[in-house]
Amino acid sequence: MPTSQTTSPTTGVPDAPLTRPHAQVHFGVFFQGVNHTTIWSDPDSGSQTDFASFERVVRTAERGLFDAFFLGEGLRLRETRGRVHDLDVVGRPDAITQLAALAAITERIGLVATQNTTYHDPADLARRLASLDVLSGGRAAWNVVTTDNAWTGENFRRGGYLDHADRYERAAAVLAVARGVWDAFGDDGAAPGPVARVSVPGVDLRTPRDLVLDVSTPRSPQGHPVIFQAGDSPQGRDFAAAHADVIFSRHGAVLADALEFAADVRRRVVAAGRPEGDVKIFPGTAIVVGDTPAEAEEKARWVRSAQVTPATALSIVGTIWGEDLSSYDPDGPLPAHDPVVEELGGERGSATTGARTHEIARQWRAVAEAEHLSIRELVIRNAGERGFTGTPDAVADELTRWVRTAAVDGFNLSPWIVPAGLDDVVEKVVPALQERGAYPTEYAGTTLREHLGLREPLTRRGTGAGAGAVDADSEPTPVLVP
Repeated sequence: MPTSQTTSPTTGVPDAPLTRPHAQVHFGVFFQGVNHTTIWSDPDSGSQTDFASFERVVRTAERGLFDAFFLGEGLRLRETRGRVHDLDVVGRPDAITQLAALAAITERIGLVATQNTTYHDPADLARRLASLDVLSGGRAAWNVVTTDNAWTGENFRRGGYLDHADRYERAAAVLAVARGVWDAFGDDGAAPGPVARVSVPGVDLRTPRDLVLDVSTPRSPQGHPVIFQAGDSPQGRDFAAAHADVIFSRHGAVLADALEFAADVRRRVVAAGRPEGDVKIFPGTAIVVGDTPAEAEEKARWVRSAQVTPATALSIVGTIWGEDLSSYDPDGPLPAHDPVVEELGGERGSATTGARTHEIARQWRAVAEAEHLSIRELVIRNAGERGFTGTPDAVADELTRWVRTAAVDGFNLSPWIVPAGLDDVVEKVVPALQERGAYPTEYAGTTLREHLGLREPLTRRGTGAGAGAVDADSEPTPVLVP
């Protein structure tokens, strides 16, 4: 493969080679669920539940030839230390219902539903995803996520939560069942009958081993919904390497970090018996543009400040200190006392433990004292790099560099304001990319699998590792029993 050397626009120092000199940038939009990075306080901020907001965002994205509209979701209101966290999104319509409505007003853009494998019934979930895929003409995708918090489990009759390691074992089993349902129909659309049995050997789904499944939903033109996965732990990366079509990563701010992540994921993909490029990498990121570099930097400073409200700053620091700091002055100093030493697991709304909180507190104090920062200023500073800032041409150059050095295949953009947050990207950055030959000028086809340049679904590629099949030890193989 021909390569050339790329030079950092900020340092002028050569860095990663352009291993894919003709690659194009691809975009998805991530309509976030729980977050504090969407600016709620601005007069231009819209509702997170009104259909008009979703419609505005998805129409803008499709006009900009985005591959997909990616919808975040939770199964219960977020909690922190046993209390509802009300500083960001509070409630939202069901993801598949919302995406089905958006399918009716769009033609090409993919529709990605975040759906949890820890609590959903696998057969029911498979059928609902297949229904979205069929109704949209092959544009559906499933972002496979897991949960280890107890408050979500309280919404389901099984209750409780799963240990971290067990979450991915169950996720693999649920995905195997779903693929069994999707494969029940023949290539000619013929079903094996009104009922099929899918046997998942050696996996406990707390249901009978031979699951009686409704296979009344045929396959769509893309065969199966596209599989996204967003875990960043070693287990999450292994799961994506073995099972996913796309990995949604958090490595979308620093090129060196993105290159390291990409190399690691691709090693895992090969180890899973798949071709190196079989899993596309789409980090989440944000874009702020201005007509001049100074204007872009000023806007970026405003965005960072508006994202961290006083209440948000106190909540973030309170998580580390292990107590309610709402009575503190966000424009004052950090608490003078040490954090409360309390073991809080993810099931209670925080993954921070006692030893870790003391380490973080020491680091934060050192920075705050050295730079004379208030609580809120420190939180804003800690937000760090969040994406790409500059003129449309400068941002287009940097995005192109990321794709052509093989650090990523595309980006999932998180608008910092809804519903107008994609306007600058579509109206200014996309044309600049197209001028460079680094962005599509039309959709590649009618299905999401075509937009992303993906091969056929894993279970429909034959049996050899060279064909990209999943190793038999890494995923339970569903067996259809007539």
